[in-house]
Amino acid sequence: MKNLLYIGNYLSNSGKTETTIETLSKSLRQEGYTIYTVSNKKNKALRLLDMLFSILKYTKQIDYVLIDTYSTSNFYYAYLCSQLCRFLNLEYIPILHGGNLPNRLKSNPKLSSFIFNYAYKNIAPSVYMLSEFEKQGYSNLVYIPNSINIKNYSFKERNYETIKLLWVRSFSEIYNPLLAVKILKFLLDEGLQASLCMIGPDSDGSLQKTKSYANQLGVEVTFTNKLSKPKWISLSQNHNIFINTTNFDNMPVSVVEAMALGMPVISTNVGGMHFLIENNLEGILIEPNNVNQFVEAIKKVQLDIENTNKMALKARKKAENYDWDVVKNLWISVLQ
Repeated sequence: MKNLLYIGNYLSNSGKTETTIETLSKSLRQEGYTIYTVSNKKNKALRLLDMLFSILKYTKQIDYVLIDTYSTSNFYYAYLCSQLCRFLNLEYIPILHGGNLPNRLKSNPKLSSFIFNYAYKNIAPSVYMLSEFEKQGYSNLVYIPNSINIKNYSFKERNYETIKLLWVRSFSEIYNPLLAVKILKFLLDEGLQASLCMIGPDSDGSLQKTKSYANQLGVEVTFTNKLSKPKWISLSQNHNIFINTTNFDNMPVSVVEAMALGMPVISTNVGGMHFLIENNLEGILIEPNNVNQFVEAIKKVQLDIENTNKMALKARKKAENYDWDVVKNLWISVLQ
């Protein structure tokens, strides 16, 4: 088996959401790979130094460097790490995250070319990301979706007598958490029985803004902050509609998890969502930041129970394609 260095933001112990570096490294270790992971440094400058130092430290011990690659400041981490790998003749594999990464290809074409054209392979976790990179002329791409362990997600048929909304994401402006609160307000104003639970850690100050907005609108929202996966899966049993309000997206694992659990998903139709969910068959896709469409979709889910149950079953079937026992073969093929 190969030895790997995985570079990304390993920050769940600092209150952040568990990311691919943690979930994928655990899964690959179970398949027999030796994996070094970095970095858990909270300070961005120290984190970058830790990443670069680790490449130097493990150069002679590793076969590949996996690099989580996003569109924000992490893009520059990926650039510097990839160029150090090139200098050391190390094979590196960027994993393409974040629905806004295709815009980075356009705004930083030269840096993007230095990262992605010289990679051993670029891993696209969604068909959306694959197609966006192909449009920009990149060819060394492999589609490997984010995975879940399907056995951890018990399918449950829901009761829709009252509307119990669930939102699971980091509180960040790009995920538009304020819209979730606005949706609840509109439902209550129409005289419907509805509640909202929002699960996730703060990313950029949006958690406090969302709490303040709920107070301003006079609606009661349950905020749990970050929960472990088993805890939020357990809590999801008491909810019946999953809403995804984001303005940018790739292939969010939380949506796949909701599909696996039997929760009908209503999501903004942004980024790769239309590749993940076939509209009105596996979930409902609507225009971004459109509270009226969200409300109408929620009422449709509540009123047409037969169609909702069919949709939930089809979504579960789709989610089963993302089980690790299926996805692992794609990784083994790339890393062999």
